[in-house]
Amino acid sequence: MYPLLSKFKVRRRLLGALSVAPALCSSLVRSADNATDLRPTHPCVDEHDLTPRQMEGPYFKPRSPQRVSLIELQLKGTPVLLSGLVLSTSCKPVAGVLLDFWQCDGEGNYDITGNRLRGHQYTDGAGRYRLQTVVPGVYPGRTRHIHVKVQAPGRPVLTTQLYFPGEPHNGEDFLFTPDLLVALKDAGASRVARFDFVVRLG
Repeated sequence: MYPLLSKFKVRRRLLGALSVAPALCSSLVRSADNATDLRPTHPCVDEHDLTPRQMEGPYFKPRSPQRVSLIELQLKGTPVLLSGLVLSTSCKPVAGVLLDFWQCDGEGNYDITGNRLRGHQYTDGAGRYRLQTVVPGVYPGRTRHIHVKVQAPGRPVLTTQLYFPGEPHNGEDFLFTPDLLVALKDAGASRVARFDFVVRLG
């Protein structure tokens, strides 16, 4: 299981990756300290709705590598640090939840032969996750989105997609729903995003 990294560890690991993708990792190092500033996407006032399900799409591949960073050499796209919580319907954080992410690159291309921009991780003891990736591109019929499968221990898989606010193609995408918008802000040459998943345990 991957624990949520402290700010010091985030900086150390990202700096260690500079030799792989210097521009992307440098930008993520600068944005790491801003990740906690974003508003929760599901404020826990009372019990609230489950995260909506969406279709898997044609590009899912099982057995992705376990990793918290999808940044690789020559990867195209604006770096983004996505983090958040996995919560139960009673607003309790859920530890050990599997999150399996996949997406296209900044030009709208999926890797269908390898594992570029694919990876899974687990929430830490406080229900937190953190993913270092790039903002996905657009392609015909789709706005920017990140696919994810979320599975709490012993529970069914939730398959869904995350979207970005302010995108001109959101209104043209037949799958888009504002319930799946990340909270987003600029952080220099990179971006910081947050999304809190809500899953049913009982």
